[in-house]
Amino acid sequence: MPETMNTMIWAMSDRAIPRSLRMMQGFGVHTFRLVNADGKSTFVKFHWTPKLGIQSLVWDESAKLQGADNDFHRRDLFEAIEAGDYPEWELAIQVISDELAESLPYSVLDATKIVPEEDAPLRVIGRMVLDRWPDNFFAETEQSAFLPSNVVPGIDFTNDPLLQGRLFSYLDTQKSRLGTTNFHQIPVNAPKCPFANMQRDGMMQTMIPKGRANYEPNSLDEAGEDPGPRETGTVFHTYEDNTELGNEPSEKLRKRDETFGDHYSQPRQFWLSQTDNERAHIASAITFELSKVSLPHVRDRVVSVIQNIHPDLGQRVADGLGIDLPKAAKPFREPVELASSDALSIQKNWKDTLEGRKIGILFAEGSDKATIDKLKSDVEAQGGSVMLVAPKVGEMKVKGGKLAADGQLAGSPSVIFDAVAMVLMPEQVEKLKKDAAAKAWVSDAYAHLKAIGHCPGSKALLDHCHIEADAGVVKNEDFVAAASKRYWDREPKVRDLA
Repeated sequence: MPETMNTMIWAMSDRAIPRSLRMMQGFGVHTFRLVNADGKSTFVKFHWTPKLGIQSLVWDESAKLQGADNDFHRRDLFEAIEAGDYPEWELAIQVISDELAESLPYSVLDATKIVPEEDAPLRVIGRMVLDRWPDNFFAETEQSAFLPSNVVPGIDFTNDPLLQGRLFSYLDTQKSRLGTTNFHQIPVNAPKCPFANMQRDGMMQTMIPKGRANYEPNSLDEAGEDPGPRETGTVFHTYEDNTELGNEPSEKLRKRDETFGDHYSQPRQFWLSQTDNERAHIASAITFELSKVSLPHVRDRVVSVIQNIHPDLGQRVADGLGIDLPKAAKPFREPVELASSDALSIQKNWKDTLEGRKIGILFAEGSDKATIDKLKSDVEAQGGSVMLVAPKVGEMKVKGGKLAADGQLAGSPSVIFDAVAMVLMPEQVEKLKKDAAAKAWVSDAYAHLKAIGHCPGSKALLDHCHIEADAGVVKNEDFVAAASKRYWDREPKVRDLA
């Protein structure tokens, strides 16, 4: 259990539930090396940072969203690409000098550890833009094969033990998965530049190697025969000074630095770096998972382990389970105090923006078309998208003309939107007060801490659902400014957290 603690506390946070794939952060757990032309080297980690920033869902919202649209994330990507709002990430590197690595109280070769951005800032070196959808999912997605051993000159490997295992296992996995050693010839995997190797045969060999050269170097050219491909241009060279972090190249030992046994320092750092609201979510998530454990002694043991992260977390989980706080488990290695890192908090780095956000507008017969049109244009001017929702999807009469909905109320719950607004006449509100889907539409939006815009007529539906006014429940005139945020301070009104 302690060995997975670092991973568990990250997974228990909202970080594991992105609002959109366009808002998902990606970073490699492994440490590589950058080697320049002079043979000088430094440690490096690679990060993908979403242009829209990292945003997340709350637990209840995630569960309901899966039920409402199990393809929500894929649909979001598809619609964004179709609309020309191409999802974009920045590629950044985290350069870690040998001196910094030596000074840290943990090993940068430990895949369960991170290096805070305050110690090694991210340097943006490129970007990735998704500007088209696969033409064929099997050909372009299911057959894609990624290997950590596929590197270009200038990038080299470290003694990261998990990385070392994956360097050979991923090649074997891809050969088994795709049924051939020649999987690199499949178009989705093939390099864009010319390439050659001594790999002559094997299943699904699509090239036609000539001559009999099947290894290099060889002397066949001296006999007037084709010697096969030769090295040209930049050549990959392994970093020669392999004495990193106490490693002795002459020793063939399977060993790890003792700091690999520190399972609690970084989870404690992560815990202390969160906002009060995020800590409540983490404690509640762990409580939820442990409530499913049927053996009382297992729950006690897990809580005893959690106390090594922070006594407050252990006490919250114990209180949430309704058990006495057990004695803290003895750690394999005593944790050390690390400075908090604001970069580890989603809420501290949340971008207040409508870019990439989807807004739902609820209307019905008799609604004011001018108000709807203005809300829609104002949202789109800020980079958001709008979906019109009504009790029926067919064209209906509204004040100022006719209007058709993009989705039916019962099939377009508020969980699929980042914020919602209503433009309704009083007589329609009276009907919607009796409609469970309408009541859930506004109640869920409120419970999921979203902005809610309303007109004088629709205010009665909020009152009927006992929704209290706050900074996020506003008149439609103020809705666009409010819709870019989540209202975390509303949470105590809608749920109990640990």
